[in-house]
Parts: sequence; C-alpha cells; structure tokens
Amino acid sequence: MIDRPVIQLRLVVETEDFDAAVAFYRDVLGLPVEGYHETTVDGGADGPGDAKVMILDAGRATLELANPAQKKYIDDVEVGRPVAPRVRVAFEVPDAHAASDAAVAGGASLVAEPIRTPWDSLNARLDAPAGLHITLFQELES
Repeated sequence: MIDRPVIQLRLVVETEDFDAAVAFYRDVLGLPVEGYHETTVDGGADGPGDAKVMILDAGRATLELANPAQKKYIDDVEVGRPVAPRVRVAFEVPDAHAASDAAVAGGASLVAEPIRTPWDSLNARLDAPAGLHITLFQELES
C-alpha cells in the first residue's frame, strides 16, 4: 500500500470535437469548470499548437470495478441487452428524467429511458459526446 491515499480520481477523455464536449458536460450536465488551459499557434501557454484541456468538477468520485458477469447483469437490468463498453461513466443527478431529457436535447443519444433498478436507483443510459457511454442515475428514497 502507498504511504498516502489517492487524493482525486481524474478521468481524462480525448475528444475530436472539444467544443461540443465542453458544451455538453459543462453546459448541459452543469459540471463546473475547475481549470482551463489552451495554447496558441505560436506555442505560448502550456503546450504545442492548439492544445486545449478543460477540467470539470464532477463532485465525489468513486471507482467501481465489476467482473464481466456483473457488467452483463447491470446492462440487462438497465437496458435489456449488452451495450456498455469496458468503461462507462455514471453521473448522479437529482432527477434522472429531467437530466436525460436535457442530455438528449444537448446532443446525447438515448440508449435506455430511466428505469428503477434492484439497487433502488433510477438509471438512464446514453451515448454522449466525446464517445462516452454514460449512466445518469438518481438515488431513490427507500
């Protein structure tokens, strides 16, 4: 074990359409900007050419590890068929229906409407900008 625990989980995603991805995750899902860096053609700032990166605050982070049987089970419950790639990003939202509607209006493709799961959450699946398959989930009161 390392001497010091991990401080932050940061998921880095390469996207061809940077502006569309920023508009979706920042403006549609409402992730606040934590940092932004870009360079100019003359190589100023932090990198070469027209390099850009935006760091968005996604709240508390967890790393969920699932074996293939669990991944298949989650897909079966939430979608009814295998759809998720090896990595799926899940965002907790206060209202899964409203967030899904906003996500679709903002450029995501709906894969499955919000459904109540056996683990007592309302989960929707979408294919989102930057090539991510995402879950928008709302924890329900038991």
